[in-house]
Amino acid sequence: MLGKPKQAVEGKSERWGLLRLILTFAAVAWVVRSLIFAPFSIPSGSMLPTLLIGDYVLVAKWPYGYSRFSFPFQFPPIEGRVLSNLPERGDVVVFRPPAAEGQDFVKRVIALPGDTIEVRGGAALLNGQPLQRQPLQPLAMPVSANSPCRVVPGASLAGSSGRCLYPAFRETLPGGRSYIVLDQVADGPADDFPSVRVPEGHLFLMGDNRDDSLDSRFAPVEGGIGFVPLANIVGRSTAIFWSTDGSANYFLPWTWFTALRGSRIGTSFSG
Repeated sequence: MLGKPKQAVEGKSERWGLLRLILTFAAVAWVVRSLIFAPFSIPSGSMLPTLLIGDYVLVAKWPYGYSRFSFPFQFPPIEGRVLSNLPERGDVVVFRPPAAEGQDFVKRVIALPGDTIEVRGGAALLNGQPLQRQPLQPLAMPVSANSPCRVVPGASLAGSSGRCLYPAFRETLPGGRSYIVLDQVADGPADDFPSVRVPEGHLFLMGDNRDDSLDSRFAPVEGGIGFVPLANIVGRSTAIFWSTDGSANYFLPWTWFTALRGSRIGTSFSG
């Protein structure tokens, strides 16, 4: 009996080798994206000035454990959260709002399960104590193709040399973790929020751009996110790995670099 031609055997071996390479690459990519890091792009200005539109951040998957939202296409569809760890106040987290299908959002953790949270005149109170809030000089944010000077109703922002000046404050959480928040108007739609207790298994999240963020101060029926279940957390934002001002043309590769905001690469959110 004659064996198969040598060329046919070699061709089959090459095809099988290519298939194994593709499957191996896909498996490694799945493991990295599901269990270690995943990229996330910033589509809105709700986290100004911490995150700009056009920033790309690495989201660490392991710090809080894993849920079905950790995985592409939510598969495997595990219930709850495994290897669960509670986020820290001040963490910048990516999550899936309960009322938003197929969309990931990014906000800052302000209150944990069992905490009470209240907002009076734009200032947050955590467990009955006002968070430290230090006024700063107006923050000059650069205006670019993807980041216009966005003014909320009732605000009047000054502009200077292609920049937009926002009223800014440094907010400090118990334990000393601090960050800059924007407060454009004195009577914003959620500058007064009644005291509530965060339910077990949930978080209270806020955007750093306080007058332009539909966050936990707003119920889902109002377009907000309400309390966010821990199971809906995708991961913790760690650092910016790319940032573009929106002027790049996909078909003109050199514009990818002229649009690059290089000074933002490496910016971290650890504290």
